[in-house]
Amino acid sequence: MNRLKDATSPYLLQHADNPVDWFEWGEEAFAEARRRDVPLLVSVGYSACHWCHVMAHESFEDGATAAMMNERFVNVKVDREERPDVDAVYMAATQAMTGQGGWPMTVFATPEGHPFYTGTYFPRPHFQRLLAGVSNAWTGDREAVLEQGSKIVEALNERTALPAGPLPKAETLTEAVETLNRSFDPVRGGFGGAPKFPPSMVLEFLLRYGAATERRPASRNDETAERLSPENGETAQGRLSSGNGASLATSMAEQTLEAMARGGIYDQLAGGFARYSVDADWVVPHFEKMLYDNALLLRVYTHWWRSTGSVLARRVALETADWLLAEMRTPEGGFASALDADSEGVEGKFYVWTPEEIREVLGEEDGAWAIGLFEVTGTFEHGTSVLQLPSDPEDAERFARVRAALLAARALRVRPGRDDKIVAAWNGLAIAALAETGAVFERPDLVEAARAAATLLDELHLDGDRLLRTSRDGRAGSNAGVLEDYGDLAEGLLTLYGVTGEVRWFDRAGILLETVLDRFTDGAGGFFDTADDAERLFQRPQDPTDNATPSGQFAAAGALLSYAALTGSARHREAAEAALGTVTVLAGKHARFAGWGLAVAQAAVSGPVEVAVVGSPGDPATSALHRTALLSSVPGLVIALGEPGAAGVPLLEGRGLAGGVPAAYVCRGFTCRMPVTTPAALRAELTS
Repeated sequence: MNRLKDATSPYLLQHADNPVDWFEWGEEAFAEARRRDVPLLVSVGYSACHWCHVMAHESFEDGATAAMMNERFVNVKVDREERPDVDAVYMAATQAMTGQGGWPMTVFATPEGHPFYTGTYFPRPHFQRLLAGVSNAWTGDREAVLEQGSKIVEALNERTALPAGPLPKAETLTEAVETLNRSFDPVRGGFGGAPKFPPSMVLEFLLRYGAATERRPASRNDETAERLSPENGETAQGRLSSGNGASLATSMAEQTLEAMARGGIYDQLAGGFARYSVDADWVVPHFEKMLYDNALLLRVYTHWWRSTGSVLARRVALETADWLLAEMRTPEGGFASALDADSEGVEGKFYVWTPEEIREVLGEEDGAWAIGLFEVTGTFEHGTSVLQLPSDPEDAERFARVRAALLAARALRVRPGRDDKIVAAWNGLAIAALAETGAVFERPDLVEAARAAATLLDELHLDGDRLLRTSRDGRAGSNAGVLEDYGDLAEGLLTLYGVTGEVRWFDRAGILLETVLDRFTDGAGGFFDTADDAERLFQRPQDPTDNATPSGQFAAAGALLSYAALTGSARHREAAEAALGTVTVLAGKHARFAGWGLAVAQAAVSGPVEVAVVGSPGDPATSALHRTALLSSVPGLVIALGEPGAAGVPLLEGRGLAGGVPAAYVCRGFTCRMPVTTPAALRAELTS
């Protein structure tokens, strides 16, 4: 029976025609297991997962293996991106039982969902032996199996949440930088050894810490500063800070950002980053491209440019933004989740090149030049190479021509599959990144893309005060949003409000955060990852540490802090500070797993600074003040933009024009300095 044919998950749809009699996660599967008195076999993965495809081809498409599965188990297929709560509790069990985890994740569980045997990828012969062994244990030693499941559940539920400390102080953040430095790779950038994942949230913290601790001059040549624009690859801050010497934090961030941008983990032809590098040098990626990675990295590279004026940062930011619009945007206006690593069943085939292929496209002279430029030296498998760019070529025109020719040739290849479901959290990250990048680089098309995604989520995913996690083809899925969905989307909407001044987004963020405070709190200053009325699993997931994306707790803390800065709400500020108490505990030894929490904590320690820009929309003077605020690197700065007398955003209330002209008010905790009316005066306020 094809129960997956109507799923909204492309991953589940990939398995719809398997000979395995799959169920979706839900009561129907549990009831069937109870009726047949057999265990559940829960297989968890995601569409861009290479080893998930391998196990599917070897076992789930194999008739004999499927017959064993159907006869002895009720088989449940789970998309971890649709059900992060199910993935989290079973991953905790897998790691507790085996000492490791990964995907595909294979879990044998009682009809109540209690796991008693777990693993990841199994080759078909091993998997078939495992199926027989588990089935025999279920029928021949049921009591021991049930006891094992009960013990695992009991042990997992006895785990206590991380203790919370006070709100991190400046000294705590300095300690975190020192902790990060101990695992920093001074030769290749990044932290630790292979495999290396883009540490986007840690890099955001390091940039914020550097901006907060490096002394910057309070005045400059105003005429020169006002002429600076995105086209020349430099900001006012970048010009001022050159030659001053980068702090340890800024140095670690810049070295890592450059190493990634020049390595094979970055697509040197089309832009966008792969999920991780299998080596320590950022050369060979695991080729899937994830929305969340690219949204987070887009924002970090934009902030790097904003702080330093790096030409490389500008190029990578804009190329990544263009890649998002070209490759990941859906017809409904949202952003797809991922591109596969494989094409034609071969990992990386779409992206790698041989010297012969390059010469065939470019001819002998340009081909030889490109082979040297991109280091086509057999860095991957079977004589192929992942393109790298160790340094920028002097001949920019030739470089552009060669890239365009190679990209056009690559476009004729069979493309990797795309998981086109819309995930609320990851679209929230994309909204924030595109809105800021569009504003900073004066690219209104990027801001419009952020607005379109926000509109889709508002109209399709938001039902009253509750959020649905996914949709596909304009049809909302049935899975409830988890904490990261609320936190990341609220962050994106508040950022979009700060760029556009459209109060609709501020209001929607407030609704989301009200639900966070009403439904997700744990009573001890932290947050659960699921709402209090969500489906009850054998454990209510709660993990305050970052993974590939900000943890739900730190995402919520960041949005709560920004909302408090715009509203003056003590309730939201106190909730943010309480949630950041975990950062104090993690900073000393585990700073790599608290990057977003550290970034938010830096904003909290810095204020955050609030800027209210008051003036008519479209007025050049208003726009100049607004742009000056957007170009500031003050950590976590929040912006309110509106006409005189505009209602709806408390930071704007009671703040009008100054002498009849547009004005900007720089505030902390709703205590504001005298209004300023020129970009130069606003820059001086923000850098003093």
